[in-house]
Amino acid sequence: MSERRTSRATSVVLDNIDRALINALQGDFPLSQRPFADVGARLGLPEEEVLRRLQRLLDERVLTRFGPMFQIERIGGAFCLAAMSIPEADFDRVAAQVNDFPEVAHNYRREHALNMWFVLATERPDGIADSARRIEAATGVPVFLFPKEREYFVEMKLEA
Repeated sequence: MSERRTSRATSVVLDNIDRALINALQGDFPLSQRPFADVGARLGLPEEEVLRRLQRLLDERVLTRFGPMFQIERIGGAFCLAAMSIPEADFDRVAAQVNDFPEVAHNYRREHALNMWFVLATERPDGIADSARRIEAATGVPVFLFPKEREYFVEMKLEA
């Protein structure tokens, strides 16, 4: 299956420093008093430059999220894979509506009858069904939920 990210990213030119920063932020993030200074030291950048570039990458939607990944179930929450079947003419409008929900992450277009796939993350397990109902009400399109049956741990790093 091919995929296309449904973020609102524009064409942004990344320089070698942006690429190195993205790569440095994907693993082994320092747990220290000044982690961005530590990342900057590894890259030969001042802390302020690391923070400025990271904010620009977020503002320009090159990165849609920067933060820790948690096993949400261990703290009482839930994750769920969800999918929708969106007519092509409505895809961008519905993607924008879906992406406006704070519970939605990792929204992708797929070449499949269910052509929009995303992850719902909620503070409580019953929040998944509630989020799906609210998305259905906002878009007028059914949301299909695919709960996790088994968990696998795979570290994935994307080279920028």
